[in-house]
Amino acid sequence: MLRRLSIIAVTAAVAIQPFAHVGAETRMPAAGSAKAPTSGALGANFNQNLDALDYRELNEARVRWVRGFFPMPAADQGAPAKHVAIRTISDAARRGHDTILSLKFPYNGTSFPKPGSPRMRAELVRLNKVLPLVMGKVDILTIGNEPFIESKPAERDQRLNVFYETVAKHVISFRSQRCGVKCGTALYMGALNRIHQPAQRTPAVARWMAFVRKTPEIKGVDIHPHVPASRDAKAFVDYILPKMRKDQKFLVTEFSLMPLWRQHMTDSVPASFTTKYGFPKGTKVWQVIKAAIDKPFSERKWADFLGACPWFAKQSGFLREQMKLYRGTGRLAVATYAFKQDDLMVKNWGPKKDPWLLNSVYARYTVQPRGELSGRSPWFRSFRALQ
Repeated sequence: MLRRLSIIAVTAAVAIQPFAHVGAETRMPAAGSAKAPTSGALGANFNQNLDALDYRELNEARVRWVRGFFPMPAADQGAPAKHVAIRTISDAARRGHDTILSLKFPYNGTSFPKPGSPRMRAELVRLNKVLPLVMGKVDILTIGNEPFIESKPAERDQRLNVFYETVAKHVISFRSQRCGVKCGTALYMGALNRIHQPAQRTPAVARWMAFVRKTPEIKGVDIHPHVPASRDAKAFVDYILPKMRKDQKFLVTEFSLMPLWRQHMTDSVPASFTTKYGFPKGTKVWQVIKAAIDKPFSERKWADFLGACPWFAKQSGFLREQMKLYRGTGRLAVATYAFKQDDLMVKNWGPKKDPWLLNSVYARYTVQPRGELSGRSPWFRSFRALQ
């Protein structure tokens, strides 16, 4: 059993609005306590930016679960043990955090290799470099990141299924040989996107779920509900749950309202904000964000900006609504939410850039730091209250 990191609850005056609701505070278990059950937890998602992990911020937000992904081509670019994703997720596990690592197979620009081919053998060699470093060490290993996005559109058919099934069988075989039935690493298949849209429920998605169901070593499936309305996430759970075994659970390692935010980037910012902070009348949402990127706002100013935008302020209950939905099924293993803005979110910022940066709990690129800690977004309080 991993030794748990003793956590000191950090309380501070938080000038974060409009999301001012705070539930009853809970404390993380002390060092030496039993391992948290994999049921209904809310953790921190870092995607490719595990290098941004700061344990002081995890402690402040009372986060126990940490998730990121490892891009498999990186296994050919140096020792995987030295890669920031493997190194950081391993360190987090040693410090007592529960961990999720997704294996990312980017095939957007090239065809899937066929079983038995030299390219498939090369892919399995990469796996053999990575699996010894994480199997039995991370709590959850997810086979795939976003397969129905990280692939050529024309190959999102049985070719995708055959590739991921081949990979999954290899991982299952390795797990069996490495640590057997008592292995501390659970396996999930991940992750499904856009299945709130009926057109995205293709035969390949159905086969994906059939493989999950019939493979006893697979504990469940991961979903990524990035949706234009909170209610759309229900279609994800309504789709997957009947297709899973009763003993299986699901992950939600990414979820957000980014498609809704994207619809409003060229809206004019309300005068209540522009007048107060000296922006010209008619300034667009994306332009205010650009100003915050160029010269980060105070927490109050950032919260005032988002609170003035009705399309954002009306979503103050989003995290609570989503976790109520997922936890209410009784089948949620772990959900993880965008924890920290990263450099890719702000690079080449403009009106057509996907505004992922509005999701994050810590707004390190648009809000002034608090000493060595990142500035917080209006999501902070709800996120912490849901721990």
